[in-house]
Amino acid sequence: MSTDPLVIFTPSGKRGNFPVGTPVLTAARQLGVDLDSVCGGRGICSKCQITPSYGEFPKHGVTVADTALSEWNSVEQRYDDKRGLPKGRRLGCQATVQGDIVVDVPAESQVHKQVVRKAAAERDIIMDPATRLYFVEVDEPDMHEPTGDFERLARALKDQWDIDGISAPLHVMRKLQPVLRKGKWHVTVALHKDHKDRQPRVLDLWPGLHEAGIYGLAIDLGSTTIAAHLCDLVTGDVVASSGIMNPQIRFGEDLMSRVSYAMMNKGGDIEMTQAVRSAIDTLTGEIAAEASIDASLIVEVVFVCNPVMHHLLLGIDPFELGQAPFALATSDSVSLNATELDITQMNPSARVYILPCIAGHVGADAAAVALSEAPGKSDDLMLVVDVGTNAEILLGYKDRILACSSPTGPAFEGAQISSGQRAAPGAIERVEIDPVTKEPRFRVIGSDIWSDEDGFDAVISETGITGICGSGIIEIVAEMRMAGLVDGPGLIGSPEQTGTARCFLDGRTHSYMLWDGAQDGGPTITVTNKDIREIQMAKAALYSGARLLMDKFGVDAVDRVILAGAFGAHISSKHAMVLGMIPDAPLDKVTSAGNAAGTGARIALCSVAARAEIETTVREITKIETAVEPRFQEHFVNASAIPNSVEPFPILNALVNLPDVNFNTGGGDQSGGGGRRRRRRG
Repeated sequence: MSTDPLVIFTPSGKRGNFPVGTPVLTAARQLGVDLDSVCGGRGICSKCQITPSYGEFPKHGVTVADTALSEWNSVEQRYDDKRGLPKGRRLGCQATVQGDIVVDVPAESQVHKQVVRKAAAERDIIMDPATRLYFVEVDEPDMHEPTGDFERLARALKDQWDIDGISAPLHVMRKLQPVLRKGKWHVTVALHKDHKDRQPRVLDLWPGLHEAGIYGLAIDLGSTTIAAHLCDLVTGDVVASSGIMNPQIRFGEDLMSRVSYAMMNKGGDIEMTQAVRSAIDTLTGEIAAEASIDASLIVEVVFVCNPVMHHLLLGIDPFELGQAPFALATSDSVSLNATELDITQMNPSARVYILPCIAGHVGADAAAVALSEAPGKSDDLMLVVDVGTNAEILLGYKDRILACSSPTGPAFEGAQISSGQRAAPGAIERVEIDPVTKEPRFRVIGSDIWSDEDGFDAVISETGITGICGSGIIEIVAEMRMAGLVDGPGLIGSPEQTGTARCFLDGRTHSYMLWDGAQDGGPTITVTNKDIREIQMAKAALYSGARLLMDKFGVDAVDRVILAGAFGAHISSKHAMVLGMIPDAPLDKVTSAGNAAGTGARIALCSVAARAEIETTVREITKIETAVEPRFQEHFVNASAIPNSVEPFPILNALVNLPDVNFNTGGGDQSGGGGRRRRRRG
């Protein structure tokens, strides 16, 4: 029996023994407790807030002394002075285990409490699923013509449906005879035909005419969220959609941090694989329950994911993806049994199809976007940007498609931002700033009422105002630029320069007060100059990737811009352009495709022809590696300004007045600039 202190987490009830000195966050990670962390345990993000409990706990069989955790330290004090910690809270990355302890993880620190906004988009799909239902009449056994039941089933499928050479797994063989007899030799067969070899495989069978249908899952496995759409494989209808946060977040916010975790911790890749597979299995059960169907009727799954998620899902160490030349274990599509991925809450014969990857940093999710938006079939030059922690970018038309990825980082998700958070009720998602008074108004998730409208306080009484999510961060920085609170290089002005006391001295730079809830016991939500810088770095990476692809095409403009991804679906095209995230274009030519990767997964789920098509398409896409392109850094520096220090953005300037301000009194104005003459594709 271990003599190490016992750590018990509530509300999950998970427990384990850990050596004295173990950070609570480390204990949580090892036990799989849902405790958020963005900064990797460096005491920066404050996402890992926990509430320790002391005293007698008969239910848990422990007595918790007031010395069970290490003493309050300077990192916690610094955060408390700056942002304020609720009474009784500690930072899980700073508090270390000294004795038996009961730790509560509050709702706001639980990853899975956030909102996953990846709804299914309407799409007409020509149904050609890999798995179909076939009703057959099987000959009864005859002792004068001895053949097995399976052979007679095979003969019936050949005679009645012209399907030859079937196979079946053992669990189907076990139920074959009772099903045939119960159905009086009439059965419905779920038959899977792979689009490559087309060898038919019996996945399940039912007595008589089976009218309950069969279903498939289209899963977009992202680095932050896992979104699933349950589809009827007969009609193609989406019968339920659901999502959860990717539990791998506790090992690292971005992809490279997870690769680093696997490299620095023996068995770390296995930990992350187990975590994501368990989450997918749980999500499968939940979505079946939501749709009120028997989970055994789910007979197929299609996955789209980035290369690191691809490898971790398959149980492949992502080590090689963390260093040049960023080699994939396989770039082809993958077909296998769901049980090989430890997915148990569906039919035991269910098949999995994973779309092909384009390259080491451009994965199956980008392939799914290409399938959904079809730039290769367009006469227009289309720029498709899947906005996320790692942005995938496609540029092309019917004769040529280029692709790249840009490491935007987690800032667009609310991470690395002082008041940032992921999308959840209470998070500010829309912002407007009056250019004259400099006063803000905003809307939070869970409310359709703006903060300056009657009834706002009543509507948000339960959630409160908790922080700023990604779409809100984009809008507030762009609004600050349009209101003259931020100059082109990204510097927030002083109260005297901006004409508002909402801009205040915060250390050596200024910050902007968006919301002061301190009097009511709520948070103080500000935008700091460091926040501006984080957004500048993220949007510059995004723009530079797009601009680099435009260079390869020899153009300075595109015909259409499509923003994809859950985040892309919720940001304003005007604010994105003011920020300089995307190239200058007419606003009516900038549209949202919603969760295009998820839509591509649904198309592949419902059509074997689409699978063959995308496997051909990815071989025709040219991958551009931004890390070795000399002009990427040049574009990045130019794009760090808001909107850009070189590109002129004439269309935007005709629509929006960007004040010609400069708050760096020691230098010249860096916010403007000329630019090269725009030319179009000939």
